[in-house]
Amino acid sequence: MSYVEAAGAPLRKTGHIKLHGPEGFAGMRKAGQLTAQALDLVHELVAPGVTTDAIDRLVFDFAMDHGALPATLMYRGYRKSTCTSINHVVCHGIPNDKPLREGDIVNVDVTLIVDGWYGDSSRMYPVGEIPRRAERLLDVTYESLMRGIAEVKPGNHVGDIGAAIQDFVEPLHMSVVRDFCGHGVGQVFHDEPNIVHVGRRGDGPELMPGMIFTIEPMINLGRPHVKVLSDGWTAVTRDRSLSAQFEHTVGVTETGCEIFTLSPKGYHKPIFSND
Repeated sequence: MSYVEAAGAPLRKTGHIKLHGPEGFAGMRKAGQLTAQALDLVHELVAPGVTTDAIDRLVFDFAMDHGALPATLMYRGYRKSTCTSINHVVCHGIPNDKPLREGDIVNVDVTLIVDGWYGDSSRMYPVGEIPRRAERLLDVTYESLMRGIAEVKPGNHVGDIGAAIQDFVEPLHMSVVRDFCGHGVGQVFHDEPNIVHVGRRGDGPELMPGMIFTIEPMINLGRPHVKVLSDGWTAVTRDRSLSAQFEHTVGVTETGCEIFTLSPKGYHKPIFSND
């Protein structure tokens, strides 16, 4: 796969990996931070009895108040500003009027467009007291994300990211979802390269300064297999085991990487009610 300078590339997926300069990194910092702030607000709302529709409205209103647009709203016909995935829902859960219950875990995935740049991130939220196995799943999923991010540096390869995640998760008797992956991002929502969360070291495109992409491992307590429901969006575990996901948008720098979507309040890490 070849590389192109983002500044001269079309604003669409072309099969090339875009390399961004300082202007791109500045745009992504702004978009990533606004997305992180929206997810911070969600942390303060999530509780038993709150609906995922209420979470969705909160994010929509926040985006409107800050001159941003939710990227998922009307994306390929999707009608919500967030994805909210509860318990055995792996990803792309659609917000609705069903209240969250004590012991649930919910992933909220937000992408805000700020001045044409896409800030993409998701976090897990425990609803009240959750079972110990759910706490462990959230801890492992977050740690897998950070181990993947630790591999982001010039000269490494996309496969190094997946290998770091897979090598950490599978010995703990959990599984890594294969059906969905991270992706390039910037002024295009889903771009090259795909960031698969399993792999072999040295495989895949080489990481080059200026690349910007998401890492978003989905980890299941059971087997890795998923299915998409009849709504065309909601992906669930086939064995109905719990699933979790954390996501950051990162950029490759000359010496390592920059995380654009860190929480200003430190809420990007798993937070439990007994902490």
